Amino acid sequence: MGANLNSGKTQGRQSYRPMAEINVTPFVDVMLVLLVVFMVAAPLLTAGVPIDLPDSKAKALQEEDNKPLEVSLDKEGKIYVGDTEVKQVRLVSLLASLTNNDPDRRIYIRADEDLDYGEVMGILGAINGAGFKKVALISNSSTKTP
Repeated sequence: MGANLNSGKTQGRQSYRPMAEINVTPFVDVMLVLLVVFMVAAPLLTAGVPIDLPDSKAKALQEEDNKPLEVSLDKEGKIYVGDTEVKQVRLVSLLASLTNNDPDRRIYIRADEDLDYGEVMGILGAINGAGFKKVALISNSSTKTP
């Protein structure tokens, strides 16, 4: 009545086969977490100065330049080039040095909608008067109908 206790195993040695499958579950988990982090962080990277832009029905500009410069005016009338605050008297000279005096370099102006029209036009006129030809005002696209 001797039962074979080693049924299914080879006598004396155990044989192991290499596992040919890769467990991708941890990899997928990490990728999904990274995707969520980048989706949350991407909108925060667009502009460093918080501006409440006015609405407009103007069409979006075609992106001709890889690196347009952004001039921002906040509610208090402070001027920023990128994220750096600049005094109005230094604005034109800073733009000229950043663009290497290239009058065809695109410059975007973002201004808070509560600012006085004259302040925004003063900045626009100063930049245009310095010889920059491609100056554009940035606004939110409006879905409102008058």
